[in-house]
Amino acid sequence: MSQLTFQRIKLDGTPIGVPMIVDYAPAELAFSKAAQFAEIAIPGLEQPLLQFVRGDAETLSMDLFFDSTENGTGADALAVTDRVEAFHKLVAIDGDLHSPPLVRVHWGDNFPGTAMGDTKKAGQNFTAVVLSVARRFTLFNPEGKPLRATVSIALKSYATVADQVKAINYRSPDHTRIHVVSEGETLPLIAHDAYEDAGKWRVIADHNGLSDVRNIAPGTTLELPPLVT
Repeated sequence: MSQLTFQRIKLDGTPIGVPMIVDYAPAELAFSKAAQFAEIAIPGLEQPLLQFVRGDAETLSMDLFFDSTENGTGADALAVTDRVEAFHKLVAIDGDLHSPPLVRVHWGDNFPGTAMGDTKKAGQNFTAVVLSVARRFTLFNPEGKPLRATVSIALKSYATVADQVKAINYRSPDHTRIHVVSEGETLPLIAHDAYEDAGKWRVIADHNGLSDVRNIAPGTTLELPPLVT
């Protein structure tokens, strides 16, 4: 039988220590993912245009149950404190990493892990940062040893730029984008943000038929065309 495991890892995926094994299967796993769209207001239209901005990282939350009463509840009972504390440390700064560690969650071959972009099948792992850990101790022996506890943990998916681009598998040239001019923006600045080249301001000017490129009113909607190579 596969057990739910949490493996602390470095940014390059190298394991840190041994996996943390959960003895009791959680009652449920809650996944959530969203996409962000910007509203582009066009005068005279019934509703604003929606422009895709980016995806949000998927989140995973679950409650983990810990119980040591199988070893008795008397003076020699084993506390669950250390096992619970190991999960609490997932949000603590690691001195070597200068940040909390990443975590790779795994639970058998059919675990509904992250599936980005074109990936049709759910991954078998969920690589993430830990957003929060809440501990609730629910049973003590007469000496005050915690014998049962519930840990509520929330994680957010982590992936490098290279991993995301590979999963998305872009198959067409960049699409024309919409940009709404903000106060203080200039064409060279917009070109730098869009193409990483301020000198491409003329591409934007020509595409949008701008006669006065020095004075662009805030709120002006510009199309940022793909560069032709």
